[in-house]
Amino acid sequence: MDKEEKRELPRLNWFPGHMRKAQRLIEENLKLVDVIIELLDARIPASSANPLLAKITEGKPRLIALNKSDLADPAMTKKWLCYFHAQGVRAVAIDANKGKGMKQLVAEAEDLARPRTERFAKNGGRPRAARCMILGIPNVGKSSLINRLAGAARTKTANMPGVTRAKQWIKIGRNLDLLDMPGVLWPKFEDSSVGLKLAFTGAINDEIYDHEQVVGLLLDVLLRDAPKRLIERFKLSEPLPSQGHGLLKLIGRKRGCLVKGGEVDMDKAQRIVMAEFRSGKLGHVTLDQIPRGGTKKDANEKDNTIHRCE
Repeated sequence: MDKEEKRELPRLNWFPGHMRKAQRLIEENLKLVDVIIELLDARIPASSANPLLAKITEGKPRLIALNKSDLADPAMTKKWLCYFHAQGVRAVAIDANKGKGMKQLVAEAEDLARPRTERFAKNGGRPRAARCMILGIPNVGKSSLINRLAGAARTKTANMPGVTRAKQWIKIGRNLDLLDMPGVLWPKFEDSSVGLKLAFTGAINDEIYDHEQVVGLLLDVLLRDAPKRLIERFKLSEPLPSQGHGLLKLIGRKRGCLVKGGEVDMDKAQRIVMAEFRSGKLGHVTLDQIPRGGTKKDANEKDNTIHRCE
């Protein structure tokens, strides 16, 4: 987010009390599971990765699921899969709403759990299904994923951060049991751009930040990364304004968001832009870049790769 980093960025943090409780719940139940499935937003794979979860789940086999891949840049999603693979972490791209990637997700989870389930059986235990814990930040799609896998609305879902509150075991076929956990953020975002990306994608409650400032910064990013899509979607003409705030006013006029005296209703214009970005109507956009050197392949890479880096 080079362009907006030249300006003073708002500091966004949101860690209500129930998230601290959720963190304790995760820690208390780790011993029950074989594999951690960490659900990330494919548009922000780095920014949606909770550093607290990485710390408290250290040592457990981990599978990354890049959800909402239908909203992200496909080429960037492929690069992110390669990046995780280069780090020795299995990863798959999924779309929980449409069911994309479900079979691969289940197969990878079962395979990661197999050493533990087989050892359990060899030690005299009764054969059992693989047990996985699904973790992720609010509004990343955990409940939608479980509903898709289970084939029924087993968990309460809503388009609001933090709606799932209690742990739930869900049986997926014969060989996989999932433990759903509440979404949890971390107390402080050291990088202010991380908080912004979480706000853009809906992981932070919309009520806690200045909408006009944040939407202006989102439009700064889209001016840089997807200007043609902005022109097409809002029927704009070039040259476009150089900053997001000016573009927001122009979009408001184009969409008829006017009040008495011909002034732009900025609140209405903000809601339009944010809703269209989150629904993918402004194009397939990935906001996080790959860390430098992250996609280099290990010389000893095994043949049974999760994703082949080309």
